[in-house]
Amino acid sequence: MKTIKLFFLSSLMLGFTACSNDDDGDVVAEACTEVEFFADADNDGLGDANTIVMACEAPDGFVANADDNDDTQPIADLVVGLVADLHAPQTGGGGTPPGGPFTKFDLDTMTQTDSETDWDIALRGTTILVNGGVSQGTADEPDRTGNAAAYIATGTMDSVVDIDTAAFVQDAADILAIPTGSDNGWYNYNPATFTITPLAGKILVFRTTEGQYAKIEILSYYEGAPANPDPMTDASRYYTFNLVYQPNNGIDNF
Repeated sequence: MKTIKLFFLSSLMLGFTACSNDDDGDVVAEACTEVEFFADADNDGLGDANTIVMACEAPDGFVANADDNDDTQPIADLVVGLVADLHAPQTGGGGTPPGGPFTKFDLDTMTQTDSETDWDIALRGTTILVNGGVSQGTADEPDRTGNAAAYIATGTMDSVVDIDTAAFVQDAADILAIPTGSDNGWYNYNPATFTITPLAGKILVFRTTEGQYAKIEILSYYEGAPANPDPMTDASRYYTFNLVYQPNNGIDNF
């Protein structure tokens, strides 16, 4: 009996647990390595780094990660919205260099912004920038002050659920995270009809400057989102898009 107690005590000190009987009914030790588990008071799957237990398996109310910034807040619902007629004008074009201020947009609040730092994407004509990476040196291009990034997924808004965190890229001097040019990024340009049409099955996925995630499906480049735009009568450089925003920290799916 004393030997068993001493062995059990040594096991606990080493981070092991003894817990079974052999065929003769005698107590024997089964070793398992205890690891840290973190309290998940709000049941959102994210743990509180300040409340830790050591165990072989997660006790009820504890999880293996310590990613929760606020353990009093449960998982929030996805934020879903439609942004209509976001105007992204530009000067120049038609053989002359484009210019004019970019329209900056904050994905976390789903609003246009004039902030020099608190923006996620910036749009001018068919060009979409992210607030991360480096400038290409074009006229009126905003400074990158954040760590935003993007990639283009193939699918629909319903099917693009898992976020490929390894696929995120930022703007570079030679190529943007959302490439420009017909059929290179999000749109096709038809020189016969002079129309810009969003490419079907292209979903733009973003990491925001706050480290959250969002996805966009561009529906139209023309004011009022006409089904069959006429570039001679329908004003262009007006973005209409579906937007889904993931408000929860540490969750990499929609």
